[in-house]
Amino acid sequence: MSREDLSDTLRILVATDCHLGYMEKDEIRRHDSFKAFQEICSIAEDKQVDFLLLGGDLFHENKPSRTTLVKAIEILRRHCLNDKPVHFQVVSDQTVNFQNAFGHVNYEDPHFNVGLPVFSIHGNHDDPAGVDNLSAIDILSACNLVNYFGKMNLGGSGVGQISLYPILMRKGSTTVALYGLGNIRDERLNRMFQTPHAVQWMRPEVQEGCDVSDWFNILVLHQNRVKSNPKNAISEHFLPRFLDFIVWGHEHECLIDPQEVSGMGFHITQPGSSVATSLIDGESKPKHVLLLEIKGNQYRPTKIPLTSVRPFEYTEIVLKDEDDIDPNDQNSILEHLDKVVRDLIEKASKKAVNRSDIQLPLVRIKVDYSGFMTINPQRFGQKYVGKVANPQDILIFSKASKKGQREGTIDDSERLRPEELNQQNIEALVAESNLKMEILPVNDLDVALQNFVNKDDKLAFYSCVQYNLQETRGKLAKDSDAQKFEEDDLILKVGECLEERLKDRSTRPSGSSQFLSTGLTSENLTKRSSGIANASFSDDEDTTQISGSVPATRGRRGSSTGTSRGRAKAPTRGRGRGKASSAMKQTTLDGSLGLRQSQRSASASFKSASTIVEDDVDSPSSEEAEPEDLNQVDSSSEEEENTRGKGRKRQATTKRGRGRGTVTSKRGRKNESSSSLHRLLSSKDEDEDEDDEDIEKKLNRSQPRVTRNYGALRR
Repeated sequence: MSREDLSDTLRILVATDCHLGYMEKDEIRRHDSFKAFQEICSIAEDKQVDFLLLGGDLFHENKPSRTTLVKAIEILRRHCLNDKPVHFQVVSDQTVNFQNAFGHVNYEDPHFNVGLPVFSIHGNHDDPAGVDNLSAIDILSACNLVNYFGKMNLGGSGVGQISLYPILMRKGSTTVALYGLGNIRDERLNRMFQTPHAVQWMRPEVQEGCDVSDWFNILVLHQNRVKSNPKNAISEHFLPRFLDFIVWGHEHECLIDPQEVSGMGFHITQPGSSVATSLIDGESKPKHVLLLEIKGNQYRPTKIPLTSVRPFEYTEIVLKDEDDIDPNDQNSILEHLDKVVRDLIEKASKKAVNRSDIQLPLVRIKVDYSGFMTINPQRFGQKYVGKVANPQDILIFSKASKKGQREGTIDDSERLRPEELNQQNIEALVAESNLKMEILPVNDLDVALQNFVNKDDKLAFYSCVQYNLQETRGKLAKDSDAQKFEEDDLILKVGECLEERLKDRSTRPSGSSQFLSTGLTSENLTKRSSGIANASFSDDEDTTQISGSVPATRGRRGSSTGTSRGRAKAPTRGRGRGKASSAMKQTTLDGSLGLRQSQRSASASFKSASTIVEDDVDSPSSEEAEPEDLNQVDSSSEEEENTRGKGRKRQATTKRGRGRGTVTSKRGRKNESSSSLHRLLSSKDEDEDEDDEDIEKKLNRSQPRVTRNYGALRR
């Protein structure tokens, strides 16, 4: 091409679905995605393109590891930062195109020398998530390495509303309008395209010497193409006819040659993935990237093969169609499969371009074993360790169903592709059940659910509720008669506020996802939740109301000084919220049962009482304790017991065998189920020289009450 042609030709290298970080924990395949991306950037540099265009799923994980981020930044920095001039201009409003803190294309930053601009949208793997609605690509954008566009705010009511503003580029006499649409859930985007005015396409303004028809319109999107379920995909016929060229991401099969859509007037290219992420027939086809040259309203595509991609061989066999296999002889099946694997390995080695760097191939055999027995795929693959890259899953067994035989026209890659789960969203559930949401908007709950499930956003529902609470409080505060509302009127008023808020959102450009940016952080949430936990898990107030006795409350207050140390010492059961008494050891239910056996001999009862004191495990308390048992305890003995608990907290661990202990519940309440046992436990410390006969009498008096309450516990 002459210099004049070069000055008017915009050269773009197109790639999609790089999936950086895929299989990063596999010793053999961990570097595959980075090698392919390194080659893509090298091709862009060698071909002297104006910019690199990525169609989503740059990262395989929504939260990529530090290793993946570092390697991605190293590759971009090595190829994108240099002194080469950039020959095109961005003439649109860049603050609208690039929604970051800087609001301009990266090569215009005076502090960076960007020689290879990279433009990218997000895919379904690296889409925005979290409180601030950030993607992993936002990290690269903040580093000034990538121009991140196509990030949408789903405003409006119902399914939402989006507006697509193009990035307007000019190089000489060539003008290009680049539209970007990051991944949106296919079901929702499908409904949006079928809803009038839900998707708005902004066209360039008419300027002097440049009409609207002079712009070459490109769309980059990352969605499912039409397959078995039309509602779970986007049809090409949903797109406007003024588009000239479409880069379709998300589909991994490489269909790089542009295909014209009948009746629409535009062409679609599907570059596919640069690394095989699923072992199906569609992924085994050679990987390419596309060099797109645009001059005026004409374009020229050139496909460039990727040579660093790991070779992948795929085949299918039907055992009943093979003549040399005996259905009753498993060895004949193994021999035939071994022969097929060896042939595929040899075929992959012949395709290797660079003999010095031959990679272990990926091999996948789909075996139809109808009428035959299967073999263990892992055991079969052990003999190919060091010969193939995936020895653990070389074989996949399947049976030909009658339905599959009737529908033989389905494409192989379509049939082998794992079907997505039939997910149900909140909007559909509300519509099916004829429900009316009175406090929280449906689309807010839907977004929160998707963020919680798909993006691991643990604050999604909390942020949704807090945002709507703030909005509702703001609406109610504007009413001068807010203090005069009755309870029923307030509920109606909240419902009216919801309708008003939905109407207000329909007039605002960014509505339904505003709760994602409420400024909530995990640190603030931790502080709030810890305060809630400290304040709400105490049952003292409820216990006070139930008992209704002043001495019991005094005793509880008096023993509160030893609560923290008692918690640390005494192991608890159940939820672990029981409070240990300060001066008394805790008894177990098994120890209480030991008292029943003490009727046989006085010495046995004395030993069981001492055993009770030594056990430190909480016992469940009876909810059927009688109130008169509480009232029988004298307040003077309670106060005396509390003062003794404060002064003799440490001595309780050494003085054993005296039967001093309380039965406490899991929720921190004292067990008032046995009044006679309580009298024994509240006896004075000065009676240390009491003879064995008195102890036997006290224990024998306490037995019927303990036995009866244990029966109540069992009921």
